[in-house]
Amino acid sequence: MEFVFLNGEIIERSKAKVDVEDRGYQFGDGVYEVIRIYNGKMFTLDEHLRRFVKSAESIGISIPFTSVQLSEMLKELLIKNNLETGNIYMQVTRGIAPRNHVFPTGNVVPTLVAYTIKGVRPLESLKSGVKAILTEDIRWLRCDIKSLNLLGNLLAKQKASEAGCFEAIQHRGNDVTEGSSSNIFIVKNGTVITHESNNLILKGITKDVILDLCLANNIPVEERTFSLTELNDAEEVFLSSTTSEVMPIIEVNGKKMGRGVPGPITRKLQGLFEREIEKQCGLLVDKLI
Repeated sequence: MEFVFLNGEIIERSKAKVDVEDRGYQFGDGVYEVIRIYNGKMFTLDEHLRRFVKSAESIGISIPFTSVQLSEMLKELLIKNNLETGNIYMQVTRGIAPRNHVFPTGNVVPTLVAYTIKGVRPLESLKSGVKAILTEDIRWLRCDIKSLNLLGNLLAKQKASEAGCFEAIQHRGNDVTEGSSSNIFIVKNGTVITHESNNLILKGITKDVILDLCLANNIPVEERTFSLTELNDAEEVFLSSTTSEVMPIIEVNGKKMGRGVPGPITRKLQGLFEREIEKQCGLLVDKLI
């Protein structure tokens, strides 16, 4: 039997229902988070909860639980579902109200739901690297909000899938922004470079862990806009996300990146990232490095 968290209660998944007039269903009026689980423990939980609250506040939604309450309820959900490796998906919407573009007035309570997803680490892809394509970034200008409105991301990811690739690297004109569901990094002259965290990209939790690891291990790093030319000429390219960790990109639009294999700095960061996981969640059985 599987359980979900819905509006303060943990109930059987088969009994969890959301009204057809929920604004998340009709407008995408809400935000979400995905939290990675290793050894039955949540990785970077506090950082995910802070971003969840910040995203909600950015669109005027007040989450009806404190971060401490959310943390305890998510831990209970993990225990109930006996999840060792996988993800927690969590979202909050503005709630249930008659369909109207204007925010509802009165006593409308946000709808909060969370559930678990089993999933192993993508070890083969982490070892060998993945392919990507380039696509114009057609999304809105508040990509820093982890909104339920993901149609632009979906169209980019589908384009990558149809091309037999793992990810779509998006760009606005000549400037690389991020992947359809990831942050993008290049290595140039030994320096790790990634787009600054502003309104054009999502401030990735995994991205921030990587930046901290670079600083702590004397790996030069820059947060700045970089061009398609710099991407094309990069020594190494990799992406980061909650589910993909530090993922090497070995080919973009059919062109090999660097030597066409995961590079030494990417490999070093993968090892450092595994150590960070083990610090927070205990020893990994399915180790990469």
